[in-house]
Amino acid sequence: MTESNARPAPQKKDARGAEARFSFDRMAIERFQQTFPRARWSDERSSWFVPGKTAARRIDRWLAQEAALRAPHDDSKGRDAFAFDPISSQYLEIADDLRIRTSYSRTVLEELRAVPWASWDDELRAWRVPFRSYEELRRRWPSIEKAAQHAEPEERKRRRAAARNTEAYKAAQKRAAERRRHRYPLPAQDLPTLGRAVATEQYGIVVFTEISGELLELSDAAAFYPRAMPANGDFVWGRWRSATLAELVSTWPARLSAGPTERFRGWWRPTLAELRVARRKARGSERSRRSRER
Repeated sequence: MTESNARPAPQKKDARGAEARFSFDRMAIERFQQTFPRARWSDERSSWFVPGKTAARRIDRWLAQEAALRAPHDDSKGRDAFAFDPISSQYLEIADDLRIRTSYSRTVLEELRAVPWASWDDELRAWRVPFRSYEELRRRWPSIEKAAQHAEPEERKRRRAAARNTEAYKAAQKRAAERRRHRYPLPAQDLPTLGRAVATEQYGIVVFTEISGELLELSDAAAFYPRAMPANGDFVWGRWRSATLAELVSTWPARLSAGPTERFRGWWRPTLAELRVARRKARGSERSRRSRER
């Protein structure tokens, strides 16, 4: 007989029926055979095969009933396991079940979602884990606690303070400041059409609204736009804004991806794939804006 996790394994389906797998238990086998008298055991597959088009649905229903039947017994075993090898943590509270509260952490979420029967309680603002899932929670706890400590507000504040002294942080701040200026170097002899959405290397798909006619100075461009050097010709500043969703939808895509020449000049007609990415982001931005306005 096969072993399974605390949760029933997904049933394997085909046109003739479905396979059932569950942990060995003599009484459970008797109940299974009473419910499915036509079921046959396969040594090769280490599973039961139940014929019939509705077999998978009937098996799922039976497994759910078995889980409910075993829950009190499994909870008792889990309490014994906790008493023998308890978890001591500021993030864990013991009540009728196990309750976990931490600052938001994606790792904590992923770990707890993988624990059988764990669920989020909106009223308590905590994750609830039944004692029958204690062994799995115990196995995952080192990762959960480490991620929870990493997500503490004071720890995040400390990391942000430390990051401010790094060269990478300072460079990122300078790039953000340059982006806020909404300027972009364009080759003076090959300018885009104003008001038309075009793709750029640094800022994605944008619309140029003005060409200043002001030639770039080397000190202005070197750090952020290495292609815009005097040796490569004259460059002027163009003013840009992000393309709206309506503009992105109405833009006719290029049939071919931009080649080296187009990328070197810094702008090109976007392909359908590039437009799809930009449209998805624009839809998200519009939803966020509407939510803020409500």
